Amino acid sequence: MQRRRPPAHIRPSVDLAFRITGQSVEIFEIRPVWQGPVNEKHESPVAKATYVRSRGVWRVFWQRRDLKWHSYDPTPEVKSVEEFASLVGEDAHTCFFG
Repeated sequence: MQRRRPPAHIRPSVDLAFRITGQSVEIFEIRPVWQGPVNEKHESPVAKATYVRSRGVWRVFWQRRDLKWHSYDPTPEVKSVEEFASLVGEDAHTCFFG
């Protein structure tokens, strides 16, 4: 994901980050709120992977215009978080970054 991050001097205006919640990893974009307090930020989801312990795989999701998570049909499952990050970074079907 490092190659997808903007240059350091642009990161106050737009950046990528991730969070781990339970068994899920979510990648999101961070931008300042357009007409709000200077320090207020807005997060836009990019991709999510959830670990399925019983099968030892990560299910991959992307968020559509309906703001719901949908299975990423070209590659709905991967074996590792590294494979997930690579898949999102490549974005071969322009689902994650448009």
